[in-house]
Amino acid sequence: MAEYIKQEMSDLDGTGEKRVFYRMKIERNVDMEHFVERITYPGSGLSKGSVMQVMTTVAEHLARCMAEGQSVTLDGIGTFAPRLGVVKDKEIDSLDGDEPKRNARSIEVNGINFRADKELILETKLRCDLKRGGISRVRKSPFTEEERRTRALNYLNEHPFLRIQDYMAITGLKRSSANRELIRLSGDPASGITISGYGSHRVYVRRKTEGDR
Repeated sequence: MAEYIKQEMSDLDGTGEKRVFYRMKIERNVDMEHFVERITYPGSGLSKGSVMQVMTTVAEHLARCMAEGQSVTLDGIGTFAPRLGVVKDKEIDSLDGDEPKRNARSIEVNGINFRADKELILETKLRCDLKRGGISRVRKSPFTEEERRTRALNYLNEHPFLRIQDYMAITGLKRSSANRELIRLSGDPASGITISGYGSHRVYVRRKTEGDR
C-alpha cells in the first residue's frame, strides 16, 4: 500500500493562507535488475537474460532515434523527446540580442522530456491503494531575504561559485524556495549576484562591477 503526503506550499503571494498539494511518498527506487526480476517471475516464460537484452536494446535505439531529431512513442509507456541546452560556460542568447551567435558546438542535449501515456497513468491509478502518510510543512529560514543575500555574498567571497545546495545550507531554505530566490536575485543587478551556466551546470557567481573591468 502506498502512502501520500500532504505538502504545505510556500506563501508566494503573501496572503498568509496556507495551501497544500499531495505527493506520493517514494519508499525506494527499483533498479533495472530488480525490475527485470519482477517481470521474469517463475512461470512467466521469460528469461532474465533475454528481457535484460531487450531493455538494453530499447534504451540504445531510443537514444539513436532522438539523436536523429525524432520523438519516440511507446504504447502504454509514453513519449520521449530530447531537450537542448547551451553547453557549460556558455551564456544563453536573448532572442534579438547583439551577443555572439551560437553554433552547433555551443548547443547540446542536456535532458529527455517524457510524457506518460494515458494508459500508464490509468493502470497506475487502478492498482494504487493509498493511505495517509503524514504532513510535510514548509521549512522557514531563520534569516530575512536581505540577510540571506548577505550570506550568499560572503560565501562568494570565499568560493568561486554558489550552487543551490550551498544556498540551502547557509540559509535554511528548501530547494524549491532556494531556487526561486536565487533566480530572483540573479535577475536584480543590485543584488551583486548573477547566473552562470545552464541546466545542471547552472551556478551563481558575483556580478562584475565597473571596477572589475
